[in-house]
Amino acid sequence: MRPIAALTQDALAPLPHLLVEPIVRAALLEDLGRAGDITTDAVIPAEARLRGAIAARVSGVVAGVDVARLAFTLIDPAVMVAIDRPEGSRVERGEAVLRLEGPARSILSAERVALNLLCRLSGIATATSALVEAVRPHGPARIVCTRKTTPGLRALEKQAVRAGGGANHRFGLDDAVLIKDNHIALAGGVRPALERARAAVGHLVKIEIEVDTLDQLDEVLEIGADAILLDNMNPDTLSEAVRRVNRRAITEASGRITAATAPAIAATGVDLISTGWITHSAPILDLGLDVA
Repeated sequence: MRPIAALTQDALAPLPHLLVEPIVRAALLEDLGRAGDITTDAVIPAEARLRGAIAARVSGVVAGVDVARLAFTLIDPAVMVAIDRPEGSRVERGEAVLRLEGPARSILSAERVALNLLCRLSGIATATSALVEAVRPHGPARIVCTRKTTPGLRALEKQAVRAGGGANHRFGLDDAVLIKDNHIALAGGVRPALERARAAVGHLVKIEIEVDTLDQLDEVLEIGADAILLDNMNPDTLSEAVRRVNRRAITEASGRITAATAPAIAATGVDLISTGWITHSAPILDLGLDVA
C-alpha cells in the first residue's frame, strides 16, 4: 500500500488528536457494547486478512478522513490506512477515499463507526460546498455555520464546514457576545442590551446583535457593534441595511438560507451568510466499504 497522503501546504490542518480521540473512542465503546463484535468474532477466523477501500457511491466533498482512520487504528494499530482523498477533496462516484489492509476482524468491527462519522461529516462538507458555489458569482459573502450541531460532535462538524469551503461562527457561548431577540426583549431594548454587554465583557470580546427591522438597525448604528445579524430580511431590505451600515460593522444575513435563496442574499453585499441547515440537516454522503 502507498503511505498515507501528506497534507499539502494549503490543505486543511487536522484537528488535534487529543480533541478527536475521545469522541471516536466513545463511539467505538458504544458500538462494541459489553461483549464486542460477537458476529465478526463468530464468523471470521482470527487469522483472516482484509484488503479493501472505502469508496464513494455518489460525488461530493470529503471530510472526516482522519476521524475514520482513527476509528480503525484505535480498534487495532495493525490496521494500515492509506488516505486517497484528504480533507476537503472532491470525490467522484466509485473513487476510493481510504484504503485499508489488516486483520479482518478489526476492520469489520470498526467499519460502522468509521462510516457513520465519515458519511456524516462528508455530507456536511458537501452541503457547505454547494452553498459556497451558489454564492460565489454573486458577491464576496462567506458561508458560516451556527451552533446548531450534533451534541458532542461540534468540533468535528465545524471542521467539516471548513472542509467544504465555509467558515465557523461561534464554537460556544463563551466565544463572543451574540445578543438575540429574546435577550433584547428581556433587557428592555437594543440600547440597554448593548450597553450592558459592553460594560460586562473585556476589550477583546466581540459583540454582535441581531436585528429584525431597519429601525432596530439604526438604533444599533447609533451605539455601535462589531457585527450585526440581519435576521429574516428579504433581499431589498438586506440591501438597504448593508447600505446603512456602510462597512461600520460586519453584516451577517440569516434565516432559512438555501442554495436557491443564497445567491440573491449574497448579491446584497452582506459579509456573511449563516445557516444551521448545513450542520443539523445535511444528508450524509453515501460511502461504503468494498472488499478487494
